[in-house]
Amino acid sequence: MKLGTLRDGTRDGRLVVVSKDGSRCLEPFDGPQTLQAALDDWTRCAPGLASVSRRLNEDQTQGEAVDLTRFGPPLPRAYEWIDGSAFLNHVRLVRKARGAEPPKTLQTDPLIYQGGSGVLLGPRDDIRLDDPAWGLDYEAEVCAILDDVPQATSAAEALDHVRLLTICNDVSLRALIPPELAKGFGFFNSKPATAFAPFAVTPDELGGAWKDGRIHLTMDSFLNGEQIGRTLAGPEMHFGFAELVAHIAKTRSFTAGTILGSGTVSNEDRSRGISCLAERRMIEIIDEGEASTAFMKVGDEIRIDMKGADGRSVFGTIEQTVVGR
Repeated sequence: MKLGTLRDGTRDGRLVVVSKDGSRCLEPFDGPQTLQAALDDWTRCAPGLASVSRRLNEDQTQGEAVDLTRFGPPLPRAYEWIDGSAFLNHVRLVRKARGAEPPKTLQTDPLIYQGGSGVLLGPRDDIRLDDPAWGLDYEAEVCAILDDVPQATSAAEALDHVRLLTICNDVSLRALIPPELAKGFGFFNSKPATAFAPFAVTPDELGGAWKDGRIHLTMDSFLNGEQIGRTLAGPEMHFGFAELVAHIAKTRSFTAGTILGSGTVSNEDRSRGISCLAERRMIEIIDEGEASTAFMKVGDEIRIDMKGADGRSVFGTIEQTVVGR
């Protein structure tokens, strides 16, 4: 099933079930009012939400038309937003870009950081850029929304805790990253609010595209209307969500409503394009000696999408415009 959150003036919005084709939505009137409430009591709530989903998909007269300008992120605020870097090609390229070597444990120990989760952006929210010198970049990723994850959950158990899947734009300020990391204490100012697609879907909604804890679909990126990426999200995700969940649960538990990101989708095959501008710039440096692609500026528009086998958008599109202060 496919779920979303309508903005209604409250912090957490109003949960709606969305038709498979993304055209109509219906509120589960006698069910949970927010997505967080559904995640908190998933075993009890899921059957009722699935029933609403079936009714919506079987009866074209049910529900109201989807207006994506009314949708916030599926979780307007999350208990935790944790991001990995599971595509090793991306790690190697961006490390080269800032003159750093990849860690020796790159292939055995996932890279993870914890971002801000109290304010998350919706699929049509602007990206604010106060200073162009900060080097604004987009990062197209896939995400898992988890239920309660006990400490020491194994990789074999981990996928049982993946309740929903979606995509995001994990915005980065590239010029702020090196000085922050040089302090030895991690990202902060260089990672502003992350934006999410309007819909989150249960893994079964993806059919065979959900395999081995990976989403085997294409991530499409468009900058100012030009397609710059059609990267494959499945094959080169070195650590799947099973491994990522097991890694974060090594020393602590996580509560329902935690979001876990894959890191930027990235392929060694250059013909697939990019899912962030830093990779294009690094390739230019390798091939031409210097980067010629600029980072994003005020007025730029980024669109991120992922289509299923039927050619329809699975999660709905992220479409954002860069604005000044």
